[in-house]
Amino acid sequence: MARGAHQAPGGFWTVAAAPTRCSLPHSLPIPLLAAAAAAAWMAGVSAASTAGKIGSFLSKRPYAPPSWASHLSPAPSQTFSLGHFPTPIHKWNLPNLPNGTEVWIKRDDISGMQLSGNKVRKLEFLMADAVAQGADCVITVGGIQSNHCRATAVAAKYINLDCYLILRTSKLLVDKDPGLVGNLLVERLVGAHIDLVSKEEYGKIGSVALADLLKKKLLEEGRKPYVIPVGGSNSLGTWGYIEAIREIEHQIQISGDVQFDDIVVACGSGGTIAGLALGSKLSSLKAKVHAFSVCDDPGYFHSYVQDLIDGLHSDLRSHDLVNIENAKGLGYAMNTAEELKFVKDIATATGIVLDPVYSGKAAYGMLKDMGANPAKWEGRKILFVHTGGLLGLYDKVDELSSLSGSWRRMDLEESVPRKDGTGKMF
Repeated sequence: MARGAHQAPGGFWTVAAAPTRCSLPHSLPIPLLAAAAAAAWMAGVSAASTAGKIGSFLSKRPYAPPSWASHLSPAPSQTFSLGHFPTPIHKWNLPNLPNGTEVWIKRDDISGMQLSGNKVRKLEFLMADAVAQGADCVITVGGIQSNHCRATAVAAKYINLDCYLILRTSKLLVDKDPGLVGNLLVERLVGAHIDLVSKEEYGKIGSVALADLLKKKLLEEGRKPYVIPVGGSNSLGTWGYIEAIREIEHQIQISGDVQFDDIVVACGSGGTIAGLALGSKLSSLKAKVHAFSVCDDPGYFHSYVQDLIDGLHSDLRSHDLVNIENAKGLGYAMNTAEELKFVKDIATATGIVLDPVYSGKAAYGMLKDMGANPAKWEGRKILFVHTGGLLGLYDKVDELSSLSGSWRRMDLEESVPRKDGTGKMF
């Protein structure tokens, strides 16, 4: 990162070389304008200095909640630096938007490489708690291509913990080697211990009981396991996206000319939308949160989010904080040809690659609703949170092959001069 750089809406990187680069209200008196500009510039320098300091990545540090969330309890006291934050916000030039509608995108898909996406924010708090409790390993549960499980496996190794993953797959594959496709490749490269269960077993036993069974076994072996729930979605993990709202709030402040009316995001386990909805309500943001569920129905998620909010001793109601719509289509991690074509078309039109399981379905649902109810979205500024999951595309290679870009052998006529050794094979 350049010295004095900060990330603000409208650009991946804006170099704050002078206070005039910060967009501030021009109605302020000159002395106040100068002071506000200087404060914004210093905030950018401070953030850049912290992020760029040698040894700050993967370090554990004290945590203080935003002032507007200080009444929530229990509040974490420590966090691990696992992601590259703040993630950029920039305009997303989607086709066929309603009149006057702007869509901006929060790029949590580039919060890291092996450790990327929305799960990183939750794991920063969960891993700090695991270490504080003296754990020597972590356990978590998910689908066979779970982004959360991959992120957990990487994060655990980063801080010298073993990782045990319980992965759900079909009954036809539960006794076979799961392979090295997508998230599985990263999990197995970093040495995660993988236990497979069939979808039928998972449905009858449940993730909590499965994790408890493995925890009991590890305790008997003298290990000190720490259980992380599906998706990292408990009240502690919720702080990841409460903190993300503080990050967005700061990015808006240093930009000065962008205010969001709505936040749109995929919902797969509930923790991300709980943090965004609670944070948006309590902070100065006050954006309406729209979630598109990719597995269970909206009723389930409203209930689950309410439990997370209640776990932080807030008296707010999930139905007042977030609108949840069903976008699961054929089912979790299953796609129609139309959904996959949408992912391809958006990548071709905008350069943004969406994953097919989460953000792809959320963006598909959002644009479908905009087409059906344009008046609902007209003239609004929307922030879409890209939650990552790019590795999941590798599990869809066969289905995407017919949609991928064309190729051809380059036509080189005989008249083109040729000489051995001319081209260097770098």
